[in-house]
Amino acid sequence: MTQTGSIVKDLTRRVLVARFGWLLTLSLFIMALLAVPAVAGSLEKVESKRVCMVNDTVFPRDQIPVEVDGKTYFGCCEMCKGRLAKDATLRTATDPVSGAEVDKATAVIGAGPDGRVFYFESDQTFGAYTAES
Repeated sequence: MTQTGSIVKDLTRRVLVARFGWLLTLSLFIMALLAVPAVAGSLEKVESKRVCMVNDTVFPRDQIPVEVDGKTYFGCCEMCKGRLAKDATLRTATDPVSGAEVDKATAVIGAGPDGRVFYFESDQTFGAYTAES
């Protein structure tokens, strides 16, 4: 390759980096924002019957009850209802304060402004989470 060809190749690479570098930076920033959990203190307690425990989302109306081993879980559709009945891992969550495994049927549930829910083992851990604001 000639010196001119090398210079053109280097210049082309620099232009591409300059032109698309901002796009990459913006994409990474957006992904980071989406990965951040709800801001501490912005949770509101919600009734379990309003939560799809597969999607971990609160809804304005009651969801479909699913009885498993004497406990009641809730799903938003027939698919979620079937998954809750068959997959035990969907019936538990991790308390964000204590790190303990929590049964979604008995958990204290808090929802953020975006509808995403968090499961707590007690009112104490829910209170500790909301006090961190």
